[in-house]
Amino acid sequence: MSGKKLSDEMLFFVYLLEKYAEYKNMGSAEVLYAFDQTRLTDYIKQMYPMYHTERIENAFADIDRKMNNYETK
Repeated sequence: MSGKKLSDEMLFFVYLLEKYAEYKNMGSAEVLYAFDQTRLTDYIKQMYPMYHTERIENAFADIDRKMNNYETK
């Protein structure tokens, strides 16, 4: 192994992905696919400064809103 560590942002993204999958009763790969299909992956990564300082449920609510907006377009 090269000894490289993931950034705090990437570690949080993985954490959020796993917790969101649990919240939605889905698999992590399925959630990541949904994020990619709705073009939310980069948005979620960019939201790290806000998401990691608030309750995780606030992030879930924001992601749900974004996904719902995508589906209604």
